[in-house]
Amino acid sequence: MQEPLLTTPVDAVEQRKGRMIFLLLAVFFSVPLLVVTAMYKLDWRPSGKSHGQLIQPPVSIAHARHWVNDQQQAAPVFWQDKWNMVFVTQQCDDACMQRMYDFRQIYVSLYKDMIRVQRVLITQQADTSSIRARYPDMLILNGEAAQINELAGLLSQGGQATLQANRVYFIDPLGNVMMQYGPEMEAKWIRKDLVKLLKASWAG
Repeated sequence: MQEPLLTTPVDAVEQRKGRMIFLLLAVFFSVPLLVVTAMYKLDWRPSGKSHGQLIQPPVSIAHARHWVNDQQQAAPVFWQDKWNMVFVTQQCDDACMQRMYDFRQIYVSLYKDMIRVQRVLITQQADTSSIRARYPDMLILNGEAAQINELAGLLSQGGQATLQANRVYFIDPLGNVMMQYGPEMEAKWIRKDLVKLLKASWAG
């Protein structure tokens, strides 16, 4: 008759370690699944506050073509491959120039993400030489009045007062208008939203 195997203290310790590792692995893999299941059943989503107005659903300007910049050069797809901070105004007065300064400060503060962003001014102002002298690397669109009015209408989803509203828009690299900000919005909040979009997006 075979004698039963005796468990040594060392074996008992190893068994306890093995069970503990198994339990830890089970908890590690099951807890995320339980959390996701609970979120789904309770319809709970983490909240993330945006400071601007989210345009939902996004408005596409991808079909718009043949815009002319202030140097009378064609800019048919100015938004392509970059995120765009766009300011729309009829005439670039002092408030507009302050916004252009805000744009530059936001742009410079992005550091390595600067290459993913483009600053755009859309205006009916014919002489933009003073703006160009101060911000030579900014895209300025001030071609034919009909084109500017059409683009302004697209941005405002058909509204007629876009050129007078002095709003900021975010346009993604696919030509979708994502966010808008009124003239009262501080630059720091615009920057915060832009940083969030850049972190969350693969595009641009």
